Parts: sequence; C-alpha cells; structure tokens
Amino acid sequence: MAPDSQSIADQAESLLKELAQSGGVRTGQIVVVGVSTSEVQGHRIGTSGAETVAEQIYAGVRRAGDQIGFHTVWQCCEHLNRALVAERQLAEAQGWTEVSAVPVPKAGGSMASYAYRQLNDPCIVEAVQVHAGIDIGETMIGMHLRPVAVPLRPSIRSVGEARVNMATTRPRLIGGARAVYALPDAMTNTCD
Repeated sequence: MAPDSQSIADQAESLLKELAQSGGVRTGQIVVVGVSTSEVQGHRIGTSGAETVAEQIYAGVRRAGDQIGFHTVWQCCEHLNRALVAERQLAEAQGWTEVSAVPVPKAGGSMASYAYRQLNDPCIVEAVQVHAGIDIGETMIGMHLRPVAVPLRPSIRSVGEARVNMATTRPRLIGGARAVYALPDAMTNTCD
C-alpha cells in the first residue's frame, strides 16, 4: 500500500515503528511526538487545528507504542511554551517538573488537547530529554531530545500535507583521539 493511500492512523503507526526500528527505540524508552494538525490538513501551523486529525494520529502512535512498549509524551504548542503532556506516573518516575495548565485546542494545540483527555492520569511537564522523537508539521521537537540528536529520514515523508522529521539520540562520544568506542572481542583491559 502506498503511503498516500494509507490512513493517517496507519501512517503514524508505520512511522513510529520505523522510528523504533531505525533508531533502536526499546521497551521502556520515551518518544516525544509533536504534531501540527493544521499542517496535516495543508494549512499554516496554528491556524486550523482539528481534533479529528489528532484522534487518528493518536490511534496510530498508540498502536505502535503498545506493540513496542515505548512511552509517549505529547508536545504542546508555543502558547504553553512547548510543555508536554505525559502520564503522571511516568513524569514522577522521571523526576520531571509538573506545571499547571490544561491544553485546549487554541492554547496547547489540538494534538496535545486530545492526548491529554486520553491519558489515565495526565499532567503537563515543563521539560524533558527523551530518547527519540517524531515531528509531524515542523513543530520543533529538538528541545526535548537528549544530546546527541541523530536525524533519521523516514520512508513516509509526509502525513497529509505535513512534512515529517524523526530523530533518535545517542550518548556523547568523549575522550578525544585516543578514545575507543567499541571494545574488540580479544581486548579485556583498555588501560595499562
């Protein structure tokens, strides 16, 4: 099935599975999702939000998350300073700082508003640094990724009319010219 003939939910599910496979996202890790439902519909970001679009994206992301076992946080729009919707239990386990707000379509965005109402015990957190992310509609998720972000080029380049970008993260490479980043099988001691 060509990406254009897939439903929005199916595209979102395929993209999240691809992110998990290409980016090495494992069970228990956290993925940030940023979405402009306006852009998906072919309108400028922040002008034509639609929870019907959010519902479809949420369904696809949820299916992938349930199969792979990753946690999802949902980015709010700039009116809430790009805070994130998360399950309270996850936020508390991660030590994230909760803030007081409830996202609505015109202040938080349709996607975050919809996700907030779907979670068991939602809260809004100020900032995170997570393992990977997907950006549908150029919502600028980079501030929520751990250093070092590694861009991935998805096979599905757009959902509706919105461009898609994805990234995973890797640990920083430290140590300079003498550093070794993978231990050869025969070597057991790296320092003399």
